[in-house]
Amino acid sequence: MGTVKLLRVWINRDLTSHGFHHNAEGKTRTPYAAPRGLMLFCKGYVTVSEKETTHRRKRGLRAADIAARLQREKDTKADTTDKVPVSALQRRVAELKQFSQQLQSVHPNVFAKALSRSIIYQDQHLIAINKPYGVPVYSTRGTRNSITGSLPVLAKIIDGMQAGSQLHTCYSLEKETTGVLLLARTEETAEHVQSLVKANKVEMKYMVITVGVPVPSEGVIDIPIIEKEVTGSQHHFKMGLSPLYRVTDEGDGLRRVRSHRQAHSAVTQYTVLDSGSGCSLLELQPITGVKHQLRVHMALGLACPILGDHKYSQWNKLAPQKLPEGVLRRLGLEQSKTRHLPLHLHLRRITLPEVKGHHDLTVFCPLPRYFTMALKKLQVPLPEKQ
Repeated sequence: MGTVKLLRVWINRDLTSHGFHHNAEGKTRTPYAAPRGLMLFCKGYVTVSEKETTHRRKRGLRAADIAARLQREKDTKADTTDKVPVSALQRRVAELKQFSQQLQSVHPNVFAKALSRSIIYQDQHLIAINKPYGVPVYSTRGTRNSITGSLPVLAKIIDGMQAGSQLHTCYSLEKETTGVLLLARTEETAEHVQSLVKANKVEMKYMVITVGVPVPSEGVIDIPIIEKEVTGSQHHFKMGLSPLYRVTDEGDGLRRVRSHRQAHSAVTQYTVLDSGSGCSLLELQPITGVKHQLRVHMALGLACPILGDHKYSQWNKLAPQKLPEGVLRRLGLEQSKTRHLPLHLHLRRITLPEVKGHHDLTVFCPLPRYFTMALKKLQVPLPEKQ
């Protein structure tokens, strides 16, 4: 194939406007009326303008360009079809969901750094952090970050990267529960606090939002709890009530029944702080420590499940919590979006007796933002004295 040679082309506008052009010998001839960009098929000769046009045409057919165009069209379509949450709570729920996912996707060292910024109390024996929502205390399958998994790095961050620094958990909180979480600097201190917790000498006060208003406004729930099997299309296990008294056959009294050997004694003290829009703000103080005790006592004992409790709001199936129309309207949510509601269960205050260096140690923890926003939406005031 012969080498392509380029004709000399005049680009001077004055000459072009008069139609002058060069012949093969380089001599200028009289005006020529051929249009600009005309391709001269003469022994493989091609004009510069035509070569550039062909090059642009070939570039326009590249697979990368087509893929980029299709991606832009897809993004534009997604922008028009995906609805942005219209209410502040919906936006916050979306932010919370994204934040929880980010905590499980970041590097463990980054997660430990985030925990170091959530410290609300520390001394030479104990450290208290504000446990974030959606993070388990102990490592489980499918989770990248946990509180215990980050303790070695967190201890070094707190002590200025000193070798040999250690931290130990004193008790556990559920993955969806927020609030005060105590960490001990030594195993001895951790074991001491754990013994106090088991002996029910540690005062823990939770704040919860319930769907419904408990009657009476304060009292003590003393109903044992046992793990039960739920049969049906969604076979699963839940903690349930194992009451010691049942209504008589005549319906005019109560009779005591024999306790189940696998049931655990569970006692919860509750106080309604305020209510509004069919919901209530409660202070709960567990006297015992049974798995899911507060959630079971609220949902099954008082028939007032905690807002965002998708496990115990319905006994026979696992489904998003079903909320009354009035509550949905106040929260600015549709029923199909309630699955994004977080569990509104927060360990607000803890008091430890007989801890080294302290007679009584009380640590307060601020409510998470999604909690206070829900109270505002429901028009439930937060007490001045907490």
